[in-house]
Amino acid sequence: MTTLRYGDRSQAVRELQRLLNTKGAKLETDGAFGDATEAAVRAYQEKVGLVSDGAAGPKTMASLQGLDTSKLLRHSDLVQASARLGVPIAAVYALNEVESNGRGFLDNGKPVILFERHVMFDRLQLVRSPGDDQEQLHQRAEQLAKQVPNLVNPKAGGYIGGSAEHQRLAQALQLNDVAALESASWGGFQVMGYHWERLGYTSIRDFVSAMNRNEAEHLEAFVRFIETDPTLHKALKALKWATVAKLYNGPNYQRNLYDVKLERAFERHQDRALVQGAA
Repeated sequence: MTTLRYGDRSQAVRELQRLLNTKGAKLETDGAFGDATEAAVRAYQEKVGLVSDGAAGPKTMASLQGLDTSKLLRHSDLVQASARLGVPIAAVYALNEVESNGRGFLDNGKPVILFERHVMFDRLQLVRSPGDDQEQLHQRAEQLAKQVPNLVNPKAGGYIGGSAEHQRLAQALQLNDVAALESASWGGFQVMGYHWERLGYTSIRDFVSAMNRNEAEHLEAFVRFIETDPTLHKALKALKWATVAKLYNGPNYQRNLYDVKLERAFERHQDRALVQGAA
């Protein structure tokens, strides 16, 4: 579903306005997403405790339609993250908007994942116990790369997306369950499974169990990721968005304008916070 936001004009906006009116808003159902509609969306989000960004995406629409929203990220979660990281709430809102893929769970209730076959290739070669032989592990990884290149491969790729990624993971679990779970990125912020130990989880299964609970746990993993990277945390506190984007998204961050998107999102949410604070 497309997220509806300020400036949009469509039948979908008209339906949004109708739903908001059933919740107490008094909007003209003209299909134009203007100031009044944005204010009504934000007011509704604040009322039910959702992330109050004024945009109507799948989560807001699900809530308006009376669907279960118990797993969704809430405004209070972002406030707690802001306090923990020592950054403005607008910065956390910007991170959530840009770095999160918008939703942490699929329609079937499973967490969003992306299986990385090149990571699987590397993880299969890790010496995990005294009896492991490095050369044998390498040979097996090479053999599997020839047999199932969509699951084990020195090169990234093979993505299918959506629930099909869970099918790829299920197949990889048959090869090596620990390596497979470590080779997927999990949740709204797509934190890689192999970070589990650094992030303070007792095992990869403990991490995966948390990722299956709710979006608040996805944010928790993301916050831990920032906390355990002093350079990233320092850059975020200083609001150096180019550095934040480079450290989190990699050296090709400029190709997708992550730094620009983060800075613009921060300024937009900061302006709204100032207006709300003055109101």
